[in-house]
Amino acid sequence: MQKRSVGVAEASGEVIEFRLGELFCGPGGIGRGAQDARVAVDGGPTFVVRHVWANDYDKASCVTYSKNIEIPEDRVFPEPVDRFIERLPELERIDALTFGFPCNDFSNIGEKKGLGGKFGPLYEYGAHALDELRPDWFLAENVSGLSNSNAGSAFEKILNRLRNAGGGYNLTVHLYRFEEYGVPQTRHRIVIVGIREDLGLVFRVPAPTHGPNNWVTAGQAIGAHPPASSLHNSEETRQSATVIKRLNKIKPGQNAWNANLPTELQLNVKGARLSNIYRRLRKDAPAYTVTGSGGGGTHIYHWDEPRALTNRERARLQSFPDDHVFYGRKEEVRKQIGMAVPPRAAKVIIEAVLKTFAGIEYPTVPAHWGEFSSDK
Repeated sequence: MQKRSVGVAEASGEVIEFRLGELFCGPGGIGRGAQDARVAVDGGPTFVVRHVWANDYDKASCVTYSKNIEIPEDRVFPEPVDRFIERLPELERIDALTFGFPCNDFSNIGEKKGLGGKFGPLYEYGAHALDELRPDWFLAENVSGLSNSNAGSAFEKILNRLRNAGGGYNLTVHLYRFEEYGVPQTRHRIVIVGIREDLGLVFRVPAPTHGPNNWVTAGQAIGAHPPASSLHNSEETRQSATVIKRLNKIKPGQNAWNANLPTELQLNVKGARLSNIYRRLRKDAPAYTVTGSGGGGTHIYHWDEPRALTNRERARLQSFPDDHVFYGRKEEVRKQIGMAVPPRAAKVIIEAVLKTFAGIEYPTVPAHWGEFSSDK
């Protein structure tokens, strides 16, 4: 085993692997992207990621993760993060850490409690893990609303904490529009990539690969073969006769508010009118954002058939491959899918991290919020 000069990842033959730990792992969106990421150096080694442990408080998500990610089942810990974090000293050493810390309190939809909410402070567990383990690099993900939560002070506080964690990290902070990376969905998320400052490396944002001329559309994703109805997680949502009549009056791209609905099919709702209520997909464009919860009218609706999508179809919009099987009750699975990071986007970003360590150049764009070093 030969130590690498730029970090603690070890070279075995022609493979250099980064041992990965995950907090808030969910059903394996980042995990699947990391598992599929590979970067080969011409005439040299191949850089890969190997999962060594993961944690999430949701038991169904942990079952899904352990069944789909190449990791021993007893290394996936279904317990609250404050309890799991006490295990860190006894776990296998890691070279990389990922944590998509819960976004509920930073979302643009809802009460927007920010750091004052139940979920807002959970980023601190990721920072604590960086202090304790000092991995070579980390990746943290959250919703775009994080940037303006608590009038912007929450974002600044989180970035300061992460860049000064574990002796200091060079951060690259960017708002990714995942449809620009081949995900068939307009999903915009903040991703923070940090590389340990003493390694002398800085991550650059990979350039988009898709645009209006080559979007991966909802029709391409859902219409892929074999038919989604023949696969796991394809249970249909029961639609009432009224909902079917309403959907038949809504055109692709329209919702319950801007469609020309007869009086008896209109919704009697006061206050905010969310644009995604009974909104039908457009076949020729990326889907709107897949969410993990919500009542009637929020399940995402087919452009042609008067019905809600199945969980397998939602998983396709999130870029999960069809062999990624989700475990739990139907609504538990819906939540897992909606809360996950699209694996295709995670793979692109993680392969860019591996290229950074491998010294391979790749097309880049400026980071939305730039680059940050520690205060030391």
